[in-house]
Amino acid sequence: MIWEIILWVSVVAIIQSYIFYPLIASLLSRLKKDNDRVLTVTDDLPFVSIIMAVYNEEKVISEKFQSLFNTGYPGDRFELLVGSDGSSDRTNDILEEFSKSHESFHFIVFRQRRGKPAVINELSDRARGDILIMTDAQVLFTPDTIFELVKHYRNEQIGLVGANILNTRIDKSGISYQEWSFMSREIRLKYHEGKAWGTMIGAYGACYSIRNEYYTKVPEGYSVDDFYITMKVLEKKKKCILEMKAIGYENVPNRLSEEFRRKIRIAAGNFQNLKTFYKLLWPPFTGVAFSFFSHKVLRWLGPFFLLFLFISNIILAFYHPYYRILLMIQGLLIISPIIDFLLRKIGLHIVILRFITHFYSMNLALLAGFLKFIKGTETNVWQPTRRT
Repeated sequence: MIWEIILWVSVVAIIQSYIFYPLIASLLSRLKKDNDRVLTVTDDLPFVSIIMAVYNEEKVISEKFQSLFNTGYPGDRFELLVGSDGSSDRTNDILEEFSKSHESFHFIVFRQRRGKPAVINELSDRARGDILIMTDAQVLFTPDTIFELVKHYRNEQIGLVGANILNTRIDKSGISYQEWSFMSREIRLKYHEGKAWGTMIGAYGACYSIRNEYYTKVPEGYSVDDFYITMKVLEKKKKCILEMKAIGYENVPNRLSEEFRRKIRIAAGNFQNLKTFYKLLWPPFTGVAFSFFSHKVLRWLGPFFLLFLFISNIILAFYHPYYRILLMIQGLLIISPIIDFLLRKIGLHIVILRFITHFYSMNLALLAGFLKFIKGTETNVWQPTRRT
């Protein structure tokens, strides 16, 4: 029966993206060695350009600069390029003051909002480094972060290296625990797929490095620049990996409304990227195609699979008792976010309910992002998410 096919295809697609694929990547990565063609601290280290777009970051920018310049990486082997994208708080004053005491620090003040991609595109034109490090103001470096992001470039096959973003300040009153759990799994998955196939699908824009020669300018109107840049490297047949020792600390978002808004913007950008890079899904049995399809495409289509699953389940419930039980389970899961909301109002926070809320909100954001993509992305100007 056609409805049974639709139901079980939807189930398998969801399980493949969230369970089967992570298991496959984990198992295969254990059969591979980490890249051993690495630089050491005694080698002639490459010159690095650290690039950062900021908007109203007065609360964190000084601490960010302190973490960058407390690095163990040689001070004469890197420069810092910052673009202030129409900041209206004290960010520009802080940049001006900081530039007086650091010769390797350069900044540009853009009076009107241009969007992060436009800012990093312009900064990349001014970069002198063989290696570019893209980072956000809210990510704090350790003394070893720069070196760990750079050491793999002794291997000429590697074009991009992602960082291990560790989240801090977990608060169970909001979604920070669930967001921390999701990001931790994503980091581990990106590490495994990078190790297994050299196909880390999408670096976190908060912190990653790339060979200058493989940096591709992000087209106007694109909102998810990190994914676009990563896929361009894979398109050039170079490897993208994640280095677990390249640690950056970032406060995890706790407000569902803030994170929901951010995920809608990202989802719209995801479908932009799918339109651009769909050809990488063929031939289907390459590492890039398998990773892209299982990790991203199936997940982006998740809200449609959930919708097909629910509709087909309703129809099948008229014919089979088994499907009536499955429909009851689905109904309970769907109303769980409402129960979670009501309990949260009286101060009760049940972790499992919050995970269900987080899952459905992510898929609702994907659906909203798809509709935004269909209408046409209006702008790529970003509003930084407030952190806990």
